[in-house]
Amino acid sequence: MIRVLVAGLGNMGRSHALAYHLDPRFEIAGLVNRSAAKLPPELAGYPGFADFHDALAASSPDMVSIATYTDSHAEYAIAAMQAGAHVFVEKPLATTASDAQRVVNTAQETGRKLVVGYILRHHPSWQQLIAQSRQLGGPYVFRMNLNQQSTGAAWQVHKNLMLSTSPIVDCGVHYVDVMCQITDGKPVQVRGMGARLSAEIDADMYNYGHFQVVFDDGSVGWYEAGWGPMISQTAYFVKDVISPAGAVSIVEEGIGDSADIDSHTKVGTLRVHDVQNGDRLISLPDEPGHQALCNAQAAFVADAILNNIDLGRHMADAVQSLSICLAADQSIRSGQPVDL
Repeated sequence: MIRVLVAGLGNMGRSHALAYHLDPRFEIAGLVNRSAAKLPPELAGYPGFADFHDALAASSPDMVSIATYTDSHAEYAIAAMQAGAHVFVEKPLATTASDAQRVVNTAQETGRKLVVGYILRHHPSWQQLIAQSRQLGGPYVFRMNLNQQSTGAAWQVHKNLMLSTSPIVDCGVHYVDVMCQITDGKPVQVRGMGARLSAEIDADMYNYGHFQVVFDDGSVGWYEAGWGPMISQTAYFVKDVISPAGAVSIVEEGIGDSADIDSHTKVGTLRVHDVQNGDRLISLPDEPGHQALCNAQAAFVADAILNNIDLGRHMADAVQSLSICLAADQSIRSGQPVDL
């Protein structure tokens, strides 16, 4: 039995807590949130804490699940591992590449497991997209975005996130990770641009960003992310991989509202365009929803802990994708390309 302390009870934290509640290999030792949180009935009755460090000392967990705002991820993860706990931490792993590496170094020094919340790695449809793309062979062109027309409570969540993290970093790490799983090339340069489209966010933050990444095998990719009530829903969900042999694309129409969290992982149908053999569609019915994917992540974490799985590549990949997105943020702010 893995006793888990869950820190952060927003959308992701609640879903992770439900996953641990449902998995018999876990026992929830406590729930941490700075303010009173709305909890589903299943989570009522578990010990509650307002301060992370107090909760860590009081509950002595085997594992800590961190779904707080990004600026606390590194601090909480390091404290948990130094206290003897394994860690699951939502993406992005940290606000700087050096802090991300410090978290990984702590995992290696303490022998604790560190899993980063790359939810698409547990989605069978995205695994299929990656496999079909690799079969075509590189070099590749990646065209990806996730724009969210957020209003009301969703816009408030995004404004809170932007106190520490830009859209291209918060969301971009998922899709850069997909790029890096497809190409074996190493990223060498990032070029970015962004725009502040709302007076409701800090003057030094932007709610729209776009960047390009260049790999040493000749592959190139772009990623675009925007948050806010002004963001267009036209072509908000583009996922396209092109190679000399053809292309693989997500073509599902009417995926849903751009602010709906379940729409962010849905694939529906892949179109595989083969230059030699023409096009074919791969239908992907009965895809897992958001909660099912969180359940799959919990199962992966349990397996990693109980069966001592080597997570070296997983951790290195997490640092690499974050470093690319942070370089994009640096490029936007400096107006200059960033060499990696």
